[in-house]
Amino acid sequence: MSASPQSPAIDQREYWNGDVGARWAAHYERTDRMLERISSALFAAAVPLPGEHVLDIGCGAGTTSLALARAVGAEGRVTGLDISEPMLAVARTRAATAGLPITFTAADAASADMTGLGADLLFSRFGVMFFDDPISAFANLRQAASAKGRLAFVCWAPAAENAWVMEPMLAALPFLPPQPEVPPGTPGPFAFADKDRTRAIITHAGYREVEIEPLRSSAYIGDDAKAAAAEMLQIGPLSRAVAGLDEETKVSILTAVEGRLRAHEGKDGIALGAACWLVRAKA
Repeated sequence: MSASPQSPAIDQREYWNGDVGARWAAHYERTDRMLERISSALFAAAVPLPGEHVLDIGCGAGTTSLALARAVGAEGRVTGLDISEPMLAVARTRAATAGLPITFTAADAASADMTGLGADLLFSRFGVMFFDDPISAFANLRQAASAKGRLAFVCWAPAAENAWVMEPMLAALPFLPPQPEVPPGTPGPFAFADKDRTRAIITHAGYREVEIEPLRSSAYIGDDAKAAAAEMLQIGPLSRAVAGLDEETKVSILTAVEGRLRAHEGKDGIALGAACWLVRAKA
């Protein structure tokens, strides 16, 4: 049996509007801190400019949308798109509290009518790996772009290169039932792990001058091993692997993960290796 962080194909809309979406909405601050360094690198590469219109694909609880709105300023515009109503509810509340006029829309980026949106920047932080037909989805997103529109997103590199995934998963492995073989490219967090496949998808969808760069960073997963292990069982790849297991087994996994992560504790908490692809192209 292998440690696979990738799940079999699922109904994405049902998945992100159920208990999972609610948990991600409740834990958004933890996710933001985890991805802080990666987010900074993505923004530096995307370069949202004052006055631009940005489409934030898979905007989740709105963190990137808020940052984009501040970057484009009062003359700019941000549209946040997601299929998860629980996370969009958080995003709308945060935008209202911040006084930022962001439009949040519950829709599937793969099929929503994008014609005439006129976005200067198609932007996504880990929000584009879940399409059943990624070529069709990215072609649809091109319809949202202005004549000089550009694409910038970040996606996960292979799971084996991501210690933040593999360390907890390896600790849990002895307690997990046999995991089904998941074909490469199955919609999910690691669907775009293959750089060449990702390049082919973007190119066949009609984008030009596709650039894919490795981004090696770190992901903050908790203040200490106990907190990190508890979070890992709530959201992320390990949470999917333990779904449906009995409570006794979950406790055993929690203990094992905590024990493995303890070796990584430092004065600033636990940060493990994170490997991504930074993708840019002209629409």
